[in-house]
Amino acid sequence: MSRFALITADADFEHRVRLASASLPGSLQSFQANFLPASVDDVFGQLVGEPLEVLILGPDLRADDVLGFAAAVDTRYPHLSIVYAAEPSPDLALKAMRSGIRDIVIPAVDSESLHAHLEQAAEAAASRMASAPMDVADEVSHQGRGRVIAVMSPKGGVGKTTIATNIAVGLGKIAPTSVVIVDLDLQFGDVASGLMLSPERTVLDAANGPMDSLSLKTYLTAHPANIYALCAPKNPADADRISPAQVSELVKHLAADFQYVVIDTSPGLGEHVLATLDQASDVVWACGMDIPSVRGLRSGLEILAELNMLPEHRHVVVNMADRRSGISLQDVEATLGVPVDVVLPRSRALPLSTNRGVPALQDGLRDPAVKGLRKLVERFLPQWDKREHKQMHRRTVFQ
Repeated sequence: MSRFALITADADFEHRVRLASASLPGSLQSFQANFLPASVDDVFGQLVGEPLEVLILGPDLRADDVLGFAAAVDTRYPHLSIVYAAEPSPDLALKAMRSGIRDIVIPAVDSESLHAHLEQAAEAAASRMASAPMDVADEVSHQGRGRVIAVMSPKGGVGKTTIATNIAVGLGKIAPTSVVIVDLDLQFGDVASGLMLSPERTVLDAANGPMDSLSLKTYLTAHPANIYALCAPKNPADADRISPAQVSELVKHLAADFQYVVIDTSPGLGEHVLATLDQASDVVWACGMDIPSVRGLRSGLEILAELNMLPEHRHVVVNMADRRSGISLQDVEATLGVPVDVVLPRSRALPLSTNRGVPALQDGLRDPAVKGLRKLVERFLPQWDKREHKQMHRRTVFQ
């Protein structure tokens, strides 16, 4: 999903870019940031799907940073077309040309004019790529892999599905059409009801059918929050027709096409859960504010540590937190042996939103638990987007 890539925090400009690129072949992957990373790898390592042809840099980025970053990109990927939104001037035009920027558009450009610029940029990039040396073509065709976020708990009843659907909806606001949620609670999954969907096809179809990019998209169900869902089989008995190997292969293919793959798993550490973990870049551990739930999570962490199966990024969430439960947050952390990252207070809003089939982050509710969910979603933003803005400007990006 990265024939076009955009870096900007300007919501209006991003909207116009999405309108302009909607009817062009390929798709758009967006990074919401008003500054650039220190290394081009921080961006290119997160691109998924089709090889990138056009990189669009928003009007809110500093000109000096853009020129340095463009020079670094042009050195590594000379076939790419870089389009920069800025007020044109003779001085900027000359510097842009020397840095490898192929086109400058005014920040207020309308979507129709922007469509023509992007179409021309894509055609020029494709032409340059066709005549590029084989080693350059091989490097460009190798894309990164989307983040696979597994939401897990050794015990049921801790709100996994509520957390998973809200993560997906929250990420859908950051990366529209680049998020898919997969229900791998194969017997009793509730993602379909949690999102108020009636899917025609399910994980069963995807696992037992061709898994090329085009075929996979036919199994997905679109959701109004600009995300896709791959729901659990309608018949619990169909879970036996899906092997752990098929689960692993399915997740691997989805991660090649989507920026974020959010997975709602079944309780426990069964074979399908372990197959999911084997592909996951992140795991969200959910537990309640009760001793059995906390002890179950500790056991799960210990087992996976022994198996060397803990993903690179861990996020511990305490759901339905209540000071009157008899144990404190410090007690939970002492038992787990790891810090709690996000606390979701006990709330009437979350169960109500789940029962309505409208995730709280989609509904825009004001509630302490919703605030916690937003904090959780922010943990999955691109890593370079979390760094200090001023420090990034002082670094040299052209190496």
